[in-house]
Amino acid sequence: MCPNCRAFITKGDRVCPYCGIQLGPRAVDLRATQFAASLVPRGNITATVFLIVNATLYLIELILSNRIFQTSFGTLNPGAAALMGSTLPRVHYGLQWWRLITAGFLHLGLMHIAMNSWSLFILVTEAEEFYGPSRVVFTYIFSTFTGFLLSSIWSPNNLSAGASAACFGYFGLMLAMATRRRSDPLAQAVRSHYGQWLLFGLVLSILPGVDLAAHVGGFVGGFVTGLVAGLPGLPNSPRETAWKILAGAAIAVTVYAFWQDLLSYHALIRQLNGA
Repeated sequence: MCPNCRAFITKGDRVCPYCGIQLGPRAVDLRATQFAASLVPRGNITATVFLIVNATLYLIELILSNRIFQTSFGTLNPGAAALMGSTLPRVHYGLQWWRLITAGFLHLGLMHIAMNSWSLFILVTEAEEFYGPSRVVFTYIFSTFTGFLLSSIWSPNNLSAGASAACFGYFGLMLAMATRRRSDPLAQAVRSHYGQWLLFGLVLSILPGVDLAAHVGGFVGGFVTGLVAGLPGLPNSPRETAWKILAGAAIAVTVYAFWQDLLSYHALIRQLNGA
């Protein structure tokens, strides 16, 4: 697909026959044959921004864990994630809806954020080639919300966090495209590729301590987004402008969610200090 006009082109095209833009290799084709290199495609700005935000918040979690829970630096007390906005047993956080969004940017350990960052880097990079940045940004936030919403219903007594709900949202987003365009050879390849990813992810999801409900809910959110959104059309068309607005609104809701969590954090700290 041409990254400029979104027209379907062949793998061998180096110049788009529709808009004339110079084309580079696809991210999925940039994987080397060596095992280590094959796991890391070339990243993009959107993926990098997500990773920077998540890494920054994880660093703040570590600082809070050290200062409030007296852990050694590098060791994370789950209470720090709870203060930052992870989901909590329902009896403790009541109607704090914003945790269903903020939880998707927080993590519960070094291995947790490392695995999610690797997956997110690959999935965002490849999904954006097909869907563009607006749909990719909206999918992260919407699938995070649907993932942790299902988690809070399915497992109301769990503390949960992580970008894996959004990762499964990208599985759903890509498989929705394969569903909408069943006869397209490219869609068939996408169905096979992401079907294997999804199966592997679900197998890992049954391991102890993994939030299966958040993964399932995230997949549903991404799949619904893909079915509704479809692939991008002409740049600056009313439909594409609408998706830019939706992406901006999703970002605004996320910022507001973290603001609400910050207010809740200060109120809780004052309560703990007897203020």
